[in-house]
Amino acid sequence: MAETRFESARSWLFLVLSGVATGLSWLCYYRALQLGPVSKVAPIDKLSVALAIVLGVLFIGEKLTWAVTLGGLLIIAGSMIIILF
Repeated sequence: MAETRFESARSWLFLVLSGVATGLSWLCYYRALQLGPVSKVAPIDKLSVALAIVLGVLFIGEKLTWAVTLGGLLIIAGSMIIILF
């Protein structure tokens, strides 16, 4: 199936926006490291994986399997333990 010009332009737009979001994410991460201890900042950063799971299920209809659910819950639990203790 050939891509139309609109689909190609849309793909490039999302690719560029993804790059911008990634760059901003890293800038925010390094700023957080300047403001707080890495032992607290890094676990919060890892919560983005759990957030991606939730967003994938809600917005693009990904299947939520028991393994993905368990993995997301373990990431959240581990992050909370590290942050709080």
